[in-house]
Amino acid sequence: MLEAPADIATARKAAPPTWLIVAAACAGQFLVVLDVSVVNVALPSMRADLGLSATGLQWVVNAYSIAFAGFMLLGGRAGDLFGRKRMFLVGLGLFTLASLAGGVAQEGWQLLAARAVQGLGAAVLAPSTLTILTSAVPEGAARARAIATWTAVGAGGGAAGGLVGGVLTEGLDWRWVLLINVPLGVLVLTAAARWIQESKAGGERRLDLPGAVLVTAGTATLAYGVVQTEAEGWGAAATLVPLGVALALIVAFLAVEARTRLPLMPLGLFRVRAVAAANAAMFVCGMGSFAMWFFMTLYAQNVLGYTPIEAGLALVPSSLAVVAGSKFAPRLMRRAGARAVAVSGVLITAAGFTWQSTMGPHGSYVTGIMLPGMVMMLGAGLAMTPLASLATSGAAPGDAGLVSGLINTSRTLGGSLGLAILSTVAAGRSAGGTGPEDLTNGYAAAFRWGAGILLVAVVLLVTWMPRGGKSSAWESARTESGGA
Repeated sequence: MLEAPADIATARKAAPPTWLIVAAACAGQFLVVLDVSVVNVALPSMRADLGLSATGLQWVVNAYSIAFAGFMLLGGRAGDLFGRKRMFLVGLGLFTLASLAGGVAQEGWQLLAARAVQGLGAAVLAPSTLTILTSAVPEGAARARAIATWTAVGAGGGAAGGLVGGVLTEGLDWRWVLLINVPLGVLVLTAAARWIQESKAGGERRLDLPGAVLVTAGTATLAYGVVQTEAEGWGAAATLVPLGVALALIVAFLAVEARTRLPLMPLGLFRVRAVAAANAAMFVCGMGSFAMWFFMTLYAQNVLGYTPIEAGLALVPSSLAVVAGSKFAPRLMRRAGARAVAVSGVLITAAGFTWQSTMGPHGSYVTGIMLPGMVMMLGAGLAMTPLASLATSGAAPGDAGLVSGLINTSRTLGGSLGLAILSTVAAGRSAGGTGPEDLTNGYAAAFRWGAGILLVAVVLLVTWMPRGGKSSAWESARTESGGA
């Protein structure tokens, strides 16, 4: 009896406040998403300093995104098998070291190699951020709020990239868009090592190596084929060959997963309608909405004449709107259900895209950027939170990292494909013109197509997503597929 108070004190010390765990996980997600876009405004300075070609400049962005998309499922499953905290620390450590290497690069190839390793670290880190969060917060209203915070921080990272990159490039040097990750990474590493508790799946710890190789090669090759469309077009051999190879690799991966005893990705999970529908909707929403920041920044700078910093500041209201939408979504989910909130959010986003498509070459800030941007991002915040919640609700503990990796992969690949498609649409509509009116016509066409793609996501949610959103079939599907 005398030892009970000490035991209680030890238990309390071992279990830090939940908000600290959520904060550490969200900080990791912020860094991952920030680096997708933070380098964009620094590209001209990188080219002048390192002598990069136009193709090399493109690969500063693509090396990160391809490695990020390609290794995501593997990173998520590794967290399940070897520990989510361990993979969080490994991924963040790798990301931080690669940021340092990129920031001090003296040759173009050194920068490209560092960006690829950054993407690998991000792919290991990103699935663990959501898994750690869902493990720390019980399912229900509290978890919905935590996921809303994770969604808002991720969206805020993407939105802040242009502003942060512009401020660092103009105020200091392009190298600081990478070096800024070093002190931030060390801070988050220290906090995570102290506060986050380890969790992993039970049972046999054996990684499905054939499946891991096939899915990583398949998704990376798919991402490579998609980004090739920006320079080569959709009908070129440089695009069609990698897309064909990617399809063959993914088919081979599915065949291996159907036969192996301990698969990397139990295929039975896709028989759970909530999982399949939420990931399909996440993929299509990424296709439609991811390019918003890209085209809004181009419109502000190339048409309205904003500087990089002014363009970043112009999108701050949109960033605040996505945070507000993400934080407000859990309240609506309690009243109307996750499915209804997701549908409403996507419809609002599509309405904002339609409004933005009415832009003109001499538009004002308020009606040409701020208000339609806020509508788009308010809807995106409302939609992403319930979609993430639906895809993880009821997930078996042993599959949490896999499901998180799947969500991130769906969103990342969808965004990459959507950016390629909408860039092609914009280029075709502008017909090679570089004047304000030609460029505006191209950007407007991209937003119209984006609105149409988002309506496809609405159809998917209405016709496929179960009304309850959850399914008790998770464990049975996992068992049927041979999951560990």
